[in-house]
Amino acid sequence: MRLDLFNTTAFRLSVGYTLLVTLAVGVTLGSAYLLTESLISDEVDLIIDTELKSLQEKYVRSGVPGVTDEINLRIDSWGRIGAVYMIVDSNFERIAGNVSEWPFEGMPSERIPEFEIATIEPGRRAVHPVRAAVRTLPGGEVLLVGTDISQGRRFADKFRFATLWGIGASILAAALAGFWFSYKLARRVGDVTQTCQRIMAGDLGRRLPVAGVNDEFDSLANSVNRVLDRLEDQARTLRATFDSAAHDLRAPLHRLRTRMDALLLRSPVLEPVVYESIESALREVDHLQRTLATLLQIALAESGAPLASPAPVDLGELAEELVELFEPVARGKGLTLTGHTETGSVVRGNRQLLAQLITNLIENSLKYVPSGGAIEINVTRPAQQIRLVVSDNGPGIPADDRARAVHPFVRFGGNGRPDSSGLGLSLVAAIARLHRAKLALESNEPGLRVVLDLPVERTTEALAGQEVA
Repeated sequence: MRLDLFNTTAFRLSVGYTLLVTLAVGVTLGSAYLLTESLISDEVDLIIDTELKSLQEKYVRSGVPGVTDEINLRIDSWGRIGAVYMIVDSNFERIAGNVSEWPFEGMPSERIPEFEIATIEPGRRAVHPVRAAVRTLPGGEVLLVGTDISQGRRFADKFRFATLWGIGASILAAALAGFWFSYKLARRVGDVTQTCQRIMAGDLGRRLPVAGVNDEFDSLANSVNRVLDRLEDQARTLRATFDSAAHDLRAPLHRLRTRMDALLLRSPVLEPVVYESIESALREVDHLQRTLATLLQIALAESGAPLASPAPVDLGELAEELVELFEPVARGKGLTLTGHTETGSVVRGNRQLLAQLITNLIENSLKYVPSGGAIEINVTRPAQQIRLVVSDNGPGIPADDRARAVHPFVRFGGNGRPDSSGLGLSLVAAIARLHRAKLALESNEPGLRVVLDLPVERTTEALAGQEVA
């Protein structure tokens, strides 16, 4: 099972870190741009203010003629590049300067106004932005000092373009790095998840992958692998102990039953009380042998060993055979047993174990459904699976108890029977796990509904198609 990359914690963290990097780079470059633009404006304003003060001082010493001469001198000789000078009377009529007419409608309201002037340059007409300062002289004249800021604006435009490109490149780099990181992390987590799924499916010899980079994942994988090795050793020891004990018990029980049968056959006529006691003891021995055989089957199914000799099994056909076999028994108990199956319901598994699974479910219903009840078995083919449903209208199992109903030796007070070992559903669950099937206990309203979904493989579908053909 592969993880969805876009639905992983690693991907969400990568997106979060990408947004954080974007914010950090945006704040850094944006602040640098704004500070640079502010410094350029402050430098221009300082130059304008310095020249304006010098011309005001010239006005104090020499009046309008002195200011006019100074402006003309600066324009014609040593004036700075891009400088704009103008002095007008109280009616905003030009007295001197390198601007042909007053650029505003009256006095500007801004402290540092900006305007545009048109110039004739070789081959084209150009418009230049100007940043200026305006002061009213004591005699009513108005003095304007400014500078062409087109070069500063071109620099600001390039800086802004570089800032935006830097932010975009940083976002792209962070996104690519985050995607690569999340992909690598999701792939390692996916490998671990897939391995765990296979271990839970019965491949107990499989271990978590170790990349060999000595990071925290390798450390975790090594620790988990040591735990799995320890558990496998313990399970092997317990399984060997259980198998030995079961086989050691099987022979004495068989001898005990043989001797009791011989006692009944060879002894003279026994008193009714003695005969009934031996018969009761034989029933107990039979019950003990069945319990022991069931425990051995559960142990085999839970051993983690792969399914022995898997073969195509038509589950619908098998269910019909068992319905036909148990129908007289059900009728004798006053119950109705019916089956509805779809053709071509072929799975890959062990026919004997699947027959034992269906038999256990039928016998479980026969035990607990009262006379007049109904038992129904359905085999259908939803998408990519085969579904077996065994339902009845008996007392059912409370919702809170269904999870532990598949555990060994679990019996419920209201439904408990002296001839029940509490192993039927446990064996069903073990066989389902061995066949990689999904088992669910549901309410049939009333009664119990057992749903078993077995996976359909491509080879299984092909075989099913061949059988149908």
